[in-house]
Amino acid sequence: MTEVVITGLGALCRLGAGVDRFWQGLLDPVRPTPSVAPDPLAHVPIPAFHFLPEGALPEVPTNVDGLAIGRATRAALTVAREAVADAGPTGTDPARTAVLFGSSIADAYVIEQWRGTESFPEDDRWTPVFATASVVARELGAHGTASTFSNACSGSGYSMATGVDMIRAGEADTVIAGGFETYSRVAHAAFNQVGALDPVSCRPFDATRGGTVLGEGAGAVVLERADAARARGARVYATLTGSGWSCEAYHATGLDPDGGQIIRAMRDALAEAGHTPDEVDFVVPHATGTKLNDLIETQAMYGVFGERTAEIPLYSLKALLGHTGGASGGLAVVAAALFLHHQVMAPNLPVADPDPECPVRVPVERTPAGRVAMVNSYAFGGNNMSLLLRGEPR
Repeated sequence: MTEVVITGLGALCRLGAGVDRFWQGLLDPVRPTPSVAPDPLAHVPIPAFHFLPEGALPEVPTNVDGLAIGRATRAALTVAREAVADAGPTGTDPARTAVLFGSSIADAYVIEQWRGTESFPEDDRWTPVFATASVVARELGAHGTASTFSNACSGSGYSMATGVDMIRAGEADTVIAGGFETYSRVAHAAFNQVGALDPVSCRPFDATRGGTVLGEGAGAVVLERADAARARGARVYATLTGSGWSCEAYHATGLDPDGGQIIRAMRDALAEAGHTPDEVDFVVPHATGTKLNDLIETQAMYGVFGERTAEIPLYSLKALLGHTGGASGGLAVVAAALFLHHQVMAPNLPVADPDPECPVRVPVERTPAGRVAMVNSYAFGGNNMSLLLRGEPR
């Protein structure tokens, strides 16, 4: 089977713009204090939100070929540019270069602002989800497939898994893949409505956890054929060896309590990668901080890894960044690739009151990363995604 490697990374989140800031923020974690959404029309009981720092997004035209461009597309463009620059010249034919991104709602806030002011412009009356990948592809000169996946919070994982499949199928040689999400009044209100938000912080696996805190972010990788990447002397962060996806079709927003399809996604990823559960060295779980998600994910990991689950180090990314929606899987893969590349897992923020129903290991010290990582992403609609990454031999 054709090997596909990650040769470029891009990251954007509340820690700032760029992989260097992201990495330093992981190594020296500070528990974040959410901001209040500066939106006069956001009448919600829990206004907490993690925003990008001021100046983190580039200035770009607000209109491209009649499509309105907002913060979400600017975020995707930021990490795509960084990942491509990090990978260096691939020599790939532009017609063989694809752009795949995932997001829950893309630039929906543009329309929300229009409706809030009751002043729709004469032009630019829409901003479809597909526009983001098209804008990124145009900016980067990529003439292969340009698609934006709307698989909610697992969209990043689907974009990366599809990118690997395209390369293996001979439909592309290089794929820029990832996910992005920025503030949306409607999305924030929806999470309030379903009771999924914590007014204090996102505290996965804590017995007192009350939900998640939403945040802005974007993450991207450059995927290449391994033989081509190594022939040009590219730096390889990791090999993306396997993916597993499933859909529960159980509930519009809730996870199936039996966790069966989550288990299937993890097992399918392991099977495609040719790894056994005992070979997984660490996991970046979905871990949103909601009561049900953390419990079901814990039980599903026990269903796959058995009693060894209590020993596998987990990295709880959302405790540090908040839940970045469609970007969460992309940022999780960037984090996992950095851990494998540097051969160290960053320390977690402490779990103050560990939930006895979630007996997992969340180390607060730097931990050897080993060579095999699993990244999990779940989403509204029951869309589950697990990815397997393998580090380079040392």
